[in-house]
Amino acid sequence: MHLRNRRTRIGTAASTAVFLAATSLLSAGAAAADGEKTMTADPLQTWQTDGIVWSLEYVRGVVYVGGSFGKVRPPGAKPGEKEVTRTNFAAFDAATGALLPCAHSFTGGENTVRALKASRDGKVLYVGGSFGKVDETGVGSTAALNTADCSLRKEFRPIASATVRAIETTDSAVYLGGDFTLVNNQTRNSIAAVRPDGSLLPFKADIDLPVRALVAAPEHGKILVGGDFVEVNENLIHALVALHPSTGATVSEFPLWLPARSVVKALTRDENNFYVAAEGRGTGVFDGRIAGRLSDNALLWKDNCRGATQAVAVHKGVVYSGSHAHNCDHTPGGFPEHEGGNRQHLLAQSARDMRIQHWFPDTNGGTGEGQGPRVLEVAGEILWAGGEFTTVNEKPQQSLTRFAAAPDTGAPEAAPTLTVKENKAGKVTLGWRTAWDRDDAELTYRIYRDGVLVASPKQRSVWWNRPDMTYTDTVAPGSRHTYRIAVTDGRNTSPRSERLSVTAAAGGQ
Repeated sequence: MHLRNRRTRIGTAASTAVFLAATSLLSAGAAAADGEKTMTADPLQTWQTDGIVWSLEYVRGVVYVGGSFGKVRPPGAKPGEKEVTRTNFAAFDAATGALLPCAHSFTGGENTVRALKASRDGKVLYVGGSFGKVDETGVGSTAALNTADCSLRKEFRPIASATVRAIETTDSAVYLGGDFTLVNNQTRNSIAAVRPDGSLLPFKADIDLPVRALVAAPEHGKILVGGDFVEVNENLIHALVALHPSTGATVSEFPLWLPARSVVKALTRDENNFYVAAEGRGTGVFDGRIAGRLSDNALLWKDNCRGATQAVAVHKGVVYSGSHAHNCDHTPGGFPEHEGGNRQHLLAQSARDMRIQHWFPDTNGGTGEGQGPRVLEVAGEILWAGGEFTTVNEKPQQSLTRFAAAPDTGAPEAAPTLTVKENKAGKVTLGWRTAWDRDDAELTYRIYRDGVLVASPKQRSVWWNRPDMTYTDTVAPGSRHTYRIAVTDGRNTSPRSERLSVTAAAGGQ
């Protein structure tokens, strides 16, 4: 989709009349700005990688980044410029974004880090993926670091026979999910649990295909498991299941939540609920998000957006997701299919009722499979996004970006072009198409006559529906004036438009 970039001033209105001719706006989208407060859509300066970011974890003021990359580079640097070696793993200050010296090389296997998860006390960072060495130490696709000094924990040496794609922790266990069939040379099909020292726990569940996501809810006696599977513990169970955290026995199934050919790519939770990110394999197969209640597994909502969802995070009542959404017409606040294959790669929704909020930063699809964002992580009041994208808000930025809760620094897109809609005796009617802003639905249009602010009408708009507006100015018949317009979100204002010179019709015309 073609999304433009977007800048403030105040004045008093003269005696004028304002008429807003707004084409019917926002079937479902108008209320998208109402409700929960989102992050801003303005990316913070962020380091970049030269490959794909698959995993993020925030603990003790640090954001750890795992993926398939060999170098990182500073904000604004082009590929090949100012690069620093970081082999599939890097660490950044969560608040400032600065690169930290914590650096280990994860190599061998498929040379990728796919999962990062901290212990409940924040002292340990568990790492999973497909690698055979950490620096010069042999490992089996899992490892653990001490967060205090970034040192490798020597006692944690479980060996998985294939890729580890998900890690979850409780006070007493570390759960691994992935493609493996063996852990520590014992049968563990796609899921296993080990102690903090790496020794295998008796927890055991037979899952036939890869596990991609894990969320622990020990207070409810369950571990939520998502992935590609169709069989769990010798029963037909598709893509999502709850297992007993000690035994691995099936606790709950979720029949009809996900159709055939729809898989679970990510899971997250807040205090009471959990959220599912799904990818449909095939045209029209369910691709969206689901919210369920942890206590009783009740289905709370299920959206209807198309465009495979890869990542999900929740913060202060807002569910953030990474996908390539291209049709959310049947989801409250959503947008229709657009010509040219337009895609929105980041979305925010109300955790309460799934309404899409007015938060539209965007990336491109990028490298690899062209999915854009692959993982989201909230670090304090900052949302981090990682993936395979190479642009953010149409500017170069590879694989990592960040969005803060405040301040809003992005102005609406360039001011509209003014035209004369009608010119009668002493009355000049101006017209324009509304602009739009990535994180503010209602914008104010400041109209200047001869450099003086004469009106400030407001209107809501979204990128897929930008209504027309008009303003009728009362002036002396036959007088000549110059008009300009600027757009503000209340904090940031666009530059003023090009001048439009008009001679008002004389009396009798």
